Order: sequence, then C-alpha cells, then structure tokens
Amino acid sequence: MAENLATPGRTTARRVAVVGAGYAGLAAAVTLARRGVQVTVFESGPVAGGRARRVITAGRALDNGQHILIGAYTALLGMMREVGADPDKLLLRIPLELRYAGGFRLRTPKLPAPLHLVAGLATASGLPMLERFGAVRFMGAIKRRNYLVDEEMTVAELLEAHRQRGAIARYLWEPLCVSALNTLPHQASANAFLAVLRDSLAGNRAASELLIPRVDLTALFPEPAAAWLAARGSEVRTGSPVRNLDALRGEYDRVIVAVGPHHLEPLLPGLASGYTYQPIYTIYLKYPPGVKLPLAMLGLSQGVVQWAFDRGQLEGEAGLIACVISAQGDHQQLTSRELAETCHRELASALRALPSTLGELPRPEWTQVIAEKRATVTCVPGLARFGPETWLPHVYLAGDYTDPEYPPTLEAAVLSGIRAAGRI
Repeated sequence: MAENLATPGRTTARRVAVVGAGYAGLAAAVTLARRGVQVTVFESGPVAGGRARRVITAGRALDNGQHILIGAYTALLGMMREVGADPDKLLLRIPLELRYAGGFRLRTPKLPAPLHLVAGLATASGLPMLERFGAVRFMGAIKRRNYLVDEEMTVAELLEAHRQRGAIARYLWEPLCVSALNTLPHQASANAFLAVLRDSLAGNRAASELLIPRVDLTALFPEPAAAWLAARGSEVRTGSPVRNLDALRGEYDRVIVAVGPHHLEPLLPGLASGYTYQPIYTIYLKYPPGVKLPLAMLGLSQGVVQWAFDRGQLEGEAGLIACVISAQGDHQQLTSRELAETCHRELASALRALPSTLGELPRPEWTQVIAEKRATVTCVPGLARFGPETWLPHVYLAGDYTDPEYPPTLEAAVLSGIRAAGRI
C-alpha cells in the first residue's frame, strides 16, 4: 500500500517543529530524524497518539477506540519496525476471517492471491451460491476498471450497479465500507472504497490479513517512536499546545502541522471549513473472567453494535469486551447508560445464537463509553484533499484526511507524515 515518499538528497533544514503527536506527526518526525534533522514535536494532550491513543478514565487505561489494521498497511508496519516496535509481537495476525453471530462466516485459506479470496467466497457459510459467484464477478469487473469509477459515485450506487445485494452486501461490502471509511454507504466515496479493496482483498494474501493490536494504541507506535526520537536528539513535548504558528516559524526552519482538521482553524484558518465529521463509539463492558467470545473479533448485525472485540484474547484482560459502532446513527441519541445497556443486550442475544458453554451472559461489572464524535472526516465523493504544501512558506500539512486516495485510516496518516517530511 505504501512507497518510500521521502525525497532523496540532503535537506537544508536543521530544526523542524511538528505540531501534533498523532500517527501522522510522529511518522513525519521519524522520517526527518532518520535523515539527521532535529525535530521537536508539540502535543497538546497528555499522551501521544492523537485520535488513536490511550485514555485514562475512572482510573482505567483504555483505548479511545478499537482499531483494526490489515496487512496492506505497509507504511505503518515499516514505521513500527523502524522505531523498534515489533509488529509480530504487538499485533495479532490472523487470516481474513469475518464471523457474524447471525451465521455468516468467511475465512480465506492459505492460497496465493486471488485464489484465497475466490476460495473464501466459495466456502463462506450463510451466503447464497448466486451471491458468491456475483461477488467474484464484481471483483473482476472493478479490476478491469482499474478500481476507478465516476468521482461522484457513492458506495451504495456502486454496489447497486453491480447487483451486490442481500447477504453479500449486508455481511461483507457494507461493513467493510463502514469500517474502513467510517461513513455510511449512501454517503461514502466509491473510489476511496475501491482503493481499499484494491490493496486488501484484491492484493496478495498477506495484504488482507487482519492485524489486531495486542497493546494499547499509544504503546503500539507513538511511545516507541517518542523513545526512538529521544535517543537521536529529538523530543516529543506532551501537554504543549500550539495556539498559532508565529513563534514556531520564527524559531524553526520548517513546520509540519499534523493535527485533526477540526483543530486547524487557529493554525491555518479556513483550510478545513468545508468538512463534516463522523463519530466512532467504543463501549467497554467488563464481565467476569469466564466470559469469552468464540474468537477475538465477532460481527453483530441485528442492532447498533457492529463489532465486538474480546480484549481478553488480545491484551489478557479476561472478560473485557469492546463493542464498536462506527459512523453516524440513532445510537448518538442514547445516553451512555442506555448505550451500554443496548450493547449488553445485543451481545447477550448474539451469544445465545452461537454454540457456547457460557450460558446466559451475566451483567457487566462495569461499563465505559468513549465517544470520539469527530473521529474522522466524512469520506464523501469529491472530498477536498489539501497539503502537504500550504500557503505559508515552509509550513506543511499532514493528516489522514490529506491523502489523495485513501480514506482516513492509520495507514493514510502515516503516509501523509512521510509525504510532508519528504517536502523538506
């Protein structure tokens, strides 16, 4: 999915400021420090990670959202290795497997691409035979179009044009759209969706493998990156908000702004004024240690919860389940208490439909709702993409929303940081 975007040659900038210690800002800082540039990263929050970070709430350390990586995230995986964060230890790598409590299950075998996907569709349960053949034809048709369609087409229109309806849409295409783009299919950009398909399902077998973090999102990359930078004479200053760029532009040779678009206004006024945003809700339910899902990630399709993750299988805290709801919806009208109760009820119903020795799901010991109400920009057709250059001399922009092709993901964030550093 990635390439080395740094421009070869020697930079004349010796001191660079990076505003924002998310995945984009830290990727930029590591790319520059590797070239001998001294970098200072300014982060307003108490920990690094931006919109993929550890939070402390009610005395508990939790992620502000549950993220899934895929094998196609080559830029992020390469950046992790650069700073000594071993992906093989920090990520659970499993073949593409989607399992829903309603009976749908797709698992790709260890075959070369594209046979792994064809075989996975052919053996999927809960999928009518005609829809299996239709999905294979769909993948062939979009490949012939080089994974590009009319710029104004939505995912819903794309799926309808190729008759991707019924179970294949409900359990595969639509959840993939919402998970990757954090935008509902009737709003989402078909071309951004096709870029994901091209580099994951249509890529080599490893590209479509699921990579689920075994550690919190700050420990996954931001903390190792900060330690790596410190060892090379650069630093990450947490609790250091930047109100405007005037002082930094006077002190540093170059500045990279790597903050969320809703934080851009005081730094680069008017640049992100046309964006709208989509939420991600993560609801943590702590059950007794004996509660365990049949696998680390389980799909739900009968209510508001989209995915449930067994954090006991991932991070060792037995009984902790994270329920994820991406994009906008009626769940935004619920209180935290109502939302936690809804998640518990839907999870209990889902587990009743699966073979299990657990019995009736007990009440959770505690719950915690974390709502990132502006988690990503709405990934609509024709989404304006800015950067890395800005109208200010020697000031560059990075962030997942700036990638010219991909939806706002951790991979897009890392790519943008590399790209901005490459301009210096």
